[in-house]
Amino acid sequence: MADPSSYRPKPGEIPDTPGVYRFRDDHRRVIYVGKAKSLRQRLANYFQDLASLHPRTRTMVTTAASVEWTVVSTEVEALQLEYSWIKEYDPRFNVKYRDDKSYPYLAVTMNEEFPRVQVMRGHKRKGVRYFGPYGHAWAIRDTVDLLLRVFPVRTCSAGVFKNATRTGRPCLLGYIGKCSAPCVDRVSADEHRDLAEEFCDFMAGRTGTYIRRLEKQMTDAAEEMEYERAARLRDDIGALKKAMEKSAVVLADATDADLIAVAEDELEAAVQIFHVRGGRVRGQRGWVTDKVEEITTGALVEHALQQLYGEEKGDSVPKEVLVPALPEPVEPVQEWLAERRGSGVSLRIPQRGDKKALMETVQRNALQALALHKTKRASDLTTRSRALEEIAEALDLDSAPLRIECYDISHLQGDDVVASMVVFEDGLQRKSEYRRFQIKGFAGQDDVRSMHEVISRRFKRYLAEKEKTGEWVDDASQTDLKDASGNDIPAVSGADPQGSADNGLKNDDGRPKKFAYPPQLVVVDGGQPQVAAAKRALDELGIDDIAVCGLAKRLEEVWLPDDEDPVVLPRTSEGLYLLQRVRDEAHRFAITYQRTKRSQRFRSSPLDDVPGLGDTRKQALLKHFGSLKKLRSATIDQICEVPGIGRKTAETIAVALAQAAPAAPAVNTATGEIMDEEEPGTTGSGGDPVTAGAPDERRGQET
Repeated sequence: MADPSSYRPKPGEIPDTPGVYRFRDDHRRVIYVGKAKSLRQRLANYFQDLASLHPRTRTMVTTAASVEWTVVSTEVEALQLEYSWIKEYDPRFNVKYRDDKSYPYLAVTMNEEFPRVQVMRGHKRKGVRYFGPYGHAWAIRDTVDLLLRVFPVRTCSAGVFKNATRTGRPCLLGYIGKCSAPCVDRVSADEHRDLAEEFCDFMAGRTGTYIRRLEKQMTDAAEEMEYERAARLRDDIGALKKAMEKSAVVLADATDADLIAVAEDELEAAVQIFHVRGGRVRGQRGWVTDKVEEITTGALVEHALQQLYGEEKGDSVPKEVLVPALPEPVEPVQEWLAERRGSGVSLRIPQRGDKKALMETVQRNALQALALHKTKRASDLTTRSRALEEIAEALDLDSAPLRIECYDISHLQGDDVVASMVVFEDGLQRKSEYRRFQIKGFAGQDDVRSMHEVISRRFKRYLAEKEKTGEWVDDASQTDLKDASGNDIPAVSGADPQGSADNGLKNDDGRPKKFAYPPQLVVVDGGQPQVAAAKRALDELGIDDIAVCGLAKRLEEVWLPDDEDPVVLPRTSEGLYLLQRVRDEAHRFAITYQRTKRSQRFRSSPLDDVPGLGDTRKQALLKHFGSLKKLRSATIDQICEVPGIGRKTAETIAVALAQAAPAAPAVNTATGEIMDEEEPGTTGSGGDPVTAGAPDERRGQET
């Protein structure tokens, strides 16, 4: 590990001008490339106190052994040079998107005498027109098959073309009218090139003019009683419209634009791009990258723009590029794009209308791509095994933690405080083992105290399950423990050699016990205070064979009990990735339960406290009186008029409504107007009902 002060440039050596800098390691390999408006100010940021640097930046500067820079005239030149060096050196600490060369394109080889339409992958060639990329090659072939009856351009390989020229016989497509057969001189080279140009114009989105021209030709042929030609033109128009239907109109003003969306977490980012030409989505692509440097969403967008347009010229760069966040500063990037296009390019964030709606669709695709990437990565057995081994090594465990439990606390400003317990076994989720907790020991907001209560309750249940199996020893040296009722709890020992595994893990009806399985590792969402609370709860119960750690979200640091400094796992560690997934799943499950509790509280009604009054009769009461306010002012005789409500029940309802404190009046936040207490037909005191979580989110049992 190098000391950055050993290679720090002397004061005054670094120029205060735009430029590009490179960090090299002790083997002279370039490990990071960056650009700056002012080299002096930017490089000074890397030579601060190491403790004040972001962990990823700290790793980079301690890996480096030297720094060098190149001065340029403008920020645009810096952007171009940065892109060139990243492509040349492939630095390990720069953002690198996964290569997209496997995406298929529809290509028209305009650089040949007789242009050919084909599916192409790999590097783009000079003089070839590209359309796409497409998600699947079959989508290209379906489109081409429809268009060939209207634009019979050559699709055969060079060998087939030469063989047809030699024999004087065209291929099958030439016989059925899907190729103009330039190989046997049915059309000249210039006529065939014109067909290829029309094909390219149609694929580029200029569809309306061509269809209108065909419709006029069809009408003229019908008026001249050339009905066979008119029918052929009619079929051509139908084929073109069918090809257009494969890509629906998403922007009504026939816009040419690229939409870029980013989905990210602390470790990775997914980028999705939709290519819109003539108002229709003509292609889509996506990348996933590791965030090996501290980077903002705007910087991720800038790197995506570099990769997307770094090798493009002319119309390949659209007039409009829509992004979720603008690079900082945006002017050099916009000028660089304009240079590559040869005219102005609008780089902006969509604010309203169809473009904003389409951007939301692209964003959903990015989120799905990131989730799919994580799922694939997590499902790999080798990766999961390595992750567990790395956790065991980092936390100094005796063996890999095959069962990990993670706990998180969730509340809304101290109300509806709940906790979650999620379980990962062998690196995979066990949703049937998830549990939910309501904090019952106190009121208000105290995450540390809440964590202590949850851990205590969970492992008291574990001890109670063990007590039923007889897995105890009498040892006078063991500390006396108390359960929630103040009764003695004996200490846990090893399994009873006479007992079977099923007896310890199953209830009498054969179902798994709720808390029969102990984890090898308990993870809490938080830092030192939460870890200390969890460890104290285990110590109070006499449990000393379960490891505890905490994952602090701000810097992804792993905290251990009684350690003043955190454990910082390597950025590329699969162990860190698994701990992060466990923590994020616990947070998701906790906040889902908390929102459900809050919505139930908002929907509560004084009628809920009336014994024997079900939903049907509640609805009948509200339908009869119109609102809870009118029901509260009704007499007992009036309540008895509702079908199904007897006098005794009416008296109970009246008492319950009289004892219940009226809800605070609702206020229209826009006008300040005080609204009626209830709208007709409502059953609660305010708030919209919130749908409960998905079925897998409801599997956890409340404890």
